[in-house]
Formats: sequence, structure tokens, C-alpha cells
Amino acid sequence: MPNETDSKARTRAPRLRKPDATDGADIWALIQECKPLDENSMYCNLVQADHFRDTCVLAELDGEILGWISGHMIPDEDALFVWQVAVSPRARGMGLGRKMLFELLERDACSEATGLKTTITRDNEASWALFRSFARQLGGQLSDEPHFEREAHFDGHHATEHMVTITLPRSQMARAA
Repeated sequence: MPNETDSKARTRAPRLRKPDATDGADIWALIQECKPLDENSMYCNLVQADHFRDTCVLAELDGEILGWISGHMIPDEDALFVWQVAVSPRARGMGLGRKMLFELLERDACSEATGLKTTITRDNEASWALFRSFARQLGGQLSDEPHFEREAHFDGHHATEHMVTITLPRSQMARAA
């Protein structure tokens, strides 16, 4: 039997907003329930919410955090790097990941972005599906290549991360500006 939060999340749209430092612990808890995401320290999530709030987004419903994207503009590049996308199991199937990505592109902090980048391991089917769907809906081109490699960067302890690049069409960039 679905719980009350599940039905509320499906009938009402979560509010998308910038995080602040007081959200750090809740962000950390959300990531814990979103396997197989890499778990960073609570302090890392607090710093992201505080220092990078303009390029991060929270999805919230009735005070409960249901989604999170951490990101930053890559220094010396016109690209938004998406570090992590987390959607609570209670909010899956709502297109929340895509909605949060579009929200970020509309931010002033991302107005100079001509591309969106993220890294994904080959076995992370949910992330591949999200970013392919986002690129299709956006009308952007998606490409990928090995970036952080299993042996060269992770000493054999982590699968190779592929750098996924999505070009942002000029029409999208004009809307985001």
C-alpha cells in the first residue's frame, strides 16, 4: 500500500529551490537512500549547499527533500558540470531529474553554459537514461568518452567514469539567459 508521501509527491509538484547550509544533513540522508550513488561526507554536502548553491538544486515537498542535483561551472570552460543527481525512491517516475536539470539551466549562474557535462559509469543505467532523455528533450547532442579510468585514476577500485557531454542548443541558451 503506497504511503501518504508517495501519493502527495505524485499529485503535487515538488518546489525546486536553491539549497542552503541548513540542508546539508538532509541532502546527505537523501544520497544514502539513493544507491548506488557515491556517498560523500555530510560536510561535503553542506559545503556544496552553501558555496555552490547557485549551481545546485533541491526538490522539496512539504518540507521533505525528494531530489538533489549538485553541480558547478567548470573553471575556464563554458560548461555546467553535474556532479550528482539524487531522486528519492518515493519520487521516481515523475521526471524530477529532468525538471531539476532544466531548472539549473535557467539560472543566471549557468547562463554562459554552452554544454552540460557529467561522468557516468557504464553500468549506471538510470543515469544514462536520464541524460539521454534530457538531451533528446533539450534537442542537444550527447557524446561520451572514458575520462577517469579504473586503473589510471582509481587504482582499480572504481569503474571507469565516462565524461558525458551534452551540447546546449542556441535556443535553449537564449531561454536560459
